[in-house]
Amino acid sequence: MSAAQSQSTLEVKLKALQCHFTWDIDNNRSKLVRLKEKLEDIGTEEGNSWLGHISNLQGYIHYQLGSTEDARRFFSGAAEAFRRSRNSDSDEGPWLLVNYGNLAWLHFHLGEQAESQTYLSKVDTLLNKYPSPSQDELHPEIYAEKAWTLMKFGRDRNQLVEDYFQRAIRMQPDMVEWNTSHVIALVKAYKYIDTPVEEEIMEKLKMAKEQDPENLYLAAHDLEQRAKKGERIADEARELARKVLRNPVSSYSGMKVLLRVYRNYVSVDEAVDLAEEALKKHPDERYLKKCAALCYRWRIVFHRDRRLNKSTINRAISLHKEVISLYTHSSLLKKISLANIYANSKDDLGEAEKIYQELLEMVEEPAEIQMVYNYYAKYLAYNRKDYRRSTEYHMKAAEIPQQSYFRENSIKLLRRNRNRSRETEEFLANLEV
Repeated sequence: MSAAQSQSTLEVKLKALQCHFTWDIDNNRSKLVRLKEKLEDIGTEEGNSWLGHISNLQGYIHYQLGSTEDARRFFSGAAEAFRRSRNSDSDEGPWLLVNYGNLAWLHFHLGEQAESQTYLSKVDTLLNKYPSPSQDELHPEIYAEKAWTLMKFGRDRNQLVEDYFQRAIRMQPDMVEWNTSHVIALVKAYKYIDTPVEEEIMEKLKMAKEQDPENLYLAAHDLEQRAKKGERIADEARELARKVLRNPVSSYSGMKVLLRVYRNYVSVDEAVDLAEEALKKHPDERYLKKCAALCYRWRIVFHRDRRLNKSTINRAISLHKEVISLYTHSSLLKKISLANIYANSKDDLGEAEKIYQELLEMVEEPAEIQMVYNYYAKYLAYNRKDYRRSTEYHMKAAEIPQQSYFRENSIKLLRRNRNRSRETEEFLANLEV
């Protein structure tokens, strides 16, 4: 067999693998860079049952971003993380199926065909030694990792995520972390909805909490859903906050969800105090700076009153500037928030306008352009009282055929003010919703 034929045969086998290189993952560069920063905030503390999955995804992202050595490092780290988290007597197990598939692809892309074939053989060995409990389905370890991975790529994957988690859990019901993540995925679909989750999901949430009582991220989601149902949870929220503060810093700690609970059901001032207390304990943690900046944004933008002093505004501005510098690839929302803080401080409309003009020139992706148009339109109406230009930018946002909250919001506001001009009425009549 010629070298070309050998490579072609190898590639056919690789395409049959189940791993990040064969899954339908959005390889948009800016999205991958933003996701890389999000994954970094999860942290690498021992005891996190998803460390192997995190490292696998980081390895894939680094490869797609052009850093093969970092990809190799993360894939190797994933194998070690899986071995530690599974507490297995064996160095190998079915949890390495995706990891070995990734390594087979990485070596293939690097022109290392022998090493690629070695990992292909390792996958075959594992599948023979640990066959799927269901003959017509993938191994539950693959379903679970695929579900967890697709959770990171937007709400349009929710149905697939739910299906894959259900399949994994049905075949291997003793995996507590799979059930926890499945329930969190179900609950997060209601993140921007004021009403609580359906009763069936609420029951699953209750059972997941009983099975995974030390998971504070899950506990925070449970608290939020019960608050949406009308339960008084302020004292429980304060008690949970003490536990979260004692744990290592991580975006999986429950802190951000808890701060949202404070904002909606306790008080914004207490949310700010909690964020500041966390920062005092861990002054160098960028994730906590991000949380604190969010709380100050709530304090200023959503709770407008005359009691705001200059020091509060200055703290909000300094935190936002620092967070923007720390999240170089995922700071668009924070730049918008900074513009809105300037706008709401009354004295800095010029700074707000300057930021918005920079963003209007800078953003390129349709979804991001749509978001900036929507925020800028609201800024023009509320802060500038320029209703004509506000309508213009809401139309621009609505014209982009990207289904999102921002498009829906612009259409909603246009409909509310449709009587202001015939142009608006005609635009809405012709718009494909």
